[in-house]
Amino acid sequence: MKKSDIGLGLYILAAIVFLIVPLPSIVLDAMLCINISIAMVIMFDALFVKEVLDMAAFPTILLFTTIFRISLNVSSTKLILGEGDAGQVVETFGSFVGGDNLIIGIIVFIILILVQFMVINKGSERVAEVTARFTLDAMPGKQMAIDADLNTGAISDEEAKLRREKIQQESSFFGSMDGAVKYVKGDAVAGLIITFVNIIGGIAIGVMMGNMEIGDAMNKYTILTIGDGLVSQIPSLLISLATGILVTKASKEADFSDILVRQLFGIPKVLYMVGGALCFLGTVTPLPFLLFCAVGIMLIVTGRAIAKRAGVAEIVEEVETGEEEAEEMRRPESVVSLLHVDPIELEFGYGIIPLADVNQGGDLLDRVVMIRRQVALELGTEVPIIRLRDNIQLNPNQYIIKIKGIQVSEGEILFDHYMAMNPGFVEEEISGIPTFEPSFHLPALWITESQRERAESLGYTVVDPPSIIATHLTEIIRTHIAELLTRQDVQKLVNNLKETNPTLVDELVPKLLGVGEIQKVLRNLLAEGISIRDLLSIFETLADHAPITRDTDVLTEYVRQTLKRAISNKYFPADEATSVVTLDPKIEQEIMGSVKQTEQGAYLTLEPERIRSIINAVEEETSKLENMGKSSIIITSPIVRMYFKKMTEDYLKDLIVVSYSEIDSSVELQSVGMVTA
Repeated sequence: MKKSDIGLGLYILAAIVFLIVPLPSIVLDAMLCINISIAMVIMFDALFVKEVLDMAAFPTILLFTTIFRISLNVSSTKLILGEGDAGQVVETFGSFVGGDNLIIGIIVFIILILVQFMVINKGSERVAEVTARFTLDAMPGKQMAIDADLNTGAISDEEAKLRREKIQQESSFFGSMDGAVKYVKGDAVAGLIITFVNIIGGIAIGVMMGNMEIGDAMNKYTILTIGDGLVSQIPSLLISLATGILVTKASKEADFSDILVRQLFGIPKVLYMVGGALCFLGTVTPLPFLLFCAVGIMLIVTGRAIAKRAGVAEIVEEVETGEEEAEEMRRPESVVSLLHVDPIELEFGYGIIPLADVNQGGDLLDRVVMIRRQVALELGTEVPIIRLRDNIQLNPNQYIIKIKGIQVSEGEILFDHYMAMNPGFVEEEISGIPTFEPSFHLPALWITESQRERAESLGYTVVDPPSIIATHLTEIIRTHIAELLTRQDVQKLVNNLKETNPTLVDELVPKLLGVGEIQKVLRNLLAEGISIRDLLSIFETLADHAPITRDTDVLTEYVRQTLKRAISNKYFPADEATSVVTLDPKIEQEIMGSVKQTEQGAYLTLEPERIRSIINAVEEETSKLENMGKSSIIITSPIVRMYFKKMTEDYLKDLIVVSYSEIDSSVELQSVGMVTA
């Protein structure tokens, strides 16, 4: 056990023991001294701590000190009533602080109780309650602000995590403080009750059991009781003051003393006015002339010194600023920051700014957060930070999407309008401005708010401008997610999997495959829209086949066969037969016969004219599926699939090529044609 654990345990245990076992007066004196010391330490800690979370354990400290103080109250009560002597500390507080006068002691004690109970405790309780309420109410807004900063790249993932943890700690702290203040308030009430009980009990014991005169008994026991109350309430008052300081502390940038002095005496003209007023009062009124004029002159001199120091500081700041600007002009231009390329950028004209501005009710930042989460769940990889920028060179309602600094798509919206698209079965037309939906280039209409309800009732699909931009951005990310997957991203995935499956990862990386080779396999999967979320199955398959071949294309095919349930679920509905096109075995043999293996990988040696004729045949057969409203899916044998996909991907972007080994046995297929050429 650590020394701190032992010390804390003894502190709590001592409080419990003091409630049961009578203490000698000398031990009580020592404990009362320790109690006063701890109270002073707590007060000065609260005064000089820079941030309230630096004393996050304060509610627990309040509880511990309160129970310790009450246990000392009980012990001193036993000595007062039992022996008529509670030690030198209690007697000193009763006689010296109370002026060895019964009436003065009672008045001082009552004043301390009133100050603590009605002023400090009451105010601290109210401040803690309001702060806790406002802290909890502000949590959603703070969380959204963190997400917004994260999406714009202003902070990193680690910084966002730390800020979220800090918000949670603040809400827990102020919620605990709201309840912990009740400890101090209850302690003051308990001290008041114990004092009255001690006075009445002491007088009764002195008269009935000690054969004392009632006046002598009252004088003796009341002074001891008042001393006991003072020695308990002064530490309680210090801790109450510490509580008030902590819940009202607002500064996080400097020491509390510096802040108070700077804010109270930082404006010279205020000191001039107050100093002049004091001198005037000391001169024209019966108030002490020397005292008021001396304080007034001191304030005026202080104000003059502060004004002079502020002027010097301003000149120094101007000189330093000028030197920095000159140095900046002389310094060679730093272009390092200009070399950074953001993976994904969304630039928009000034007309779209309200959609991205939270203060104007825009929710585009929230939608960007949801896009990253949606793609991560769908494809199993982390989407890089999406940088949002306004660009005055664009048209007001135009936006462009860049991947690695290069524009890959663009769109234009009409603010305060909605886009209505005919899903294909709506016969009645509505008036609007013709346009094209930017994600899939489908014909659409811009309609006004007043037309929205009617368009929806007719069956049109109606979307608002933020949804249009979000959908477009999502599709672009899906299309380019493979090239956005970096080696660092793969290393993160490897590290995450290693936490739960260290044996598998140690076997595969780097003994069998390097991070770069795993990256190529994962990119191949993502390029065809296959989720890599089941990373365990992917790595298991790679570990099984990597000893045989390190060809990443071949390894990708093995992984696809392992993921056949996911592929079947993606392309083939379970409740109906899926219409597909098959590939002529003769073409498969021809393709395999033209494959040439090299150290850099395999490639096809087919003549361009032959490739063109096969592509034409594919287009002819897949058009049948398109006319039926179905996806273009071609089924091939496993060994041909990757070569056929490579051959067609430059001509037919949306063509889905699946091998027989990638189809689950429960899937029902219906062939509508065969590619022959």
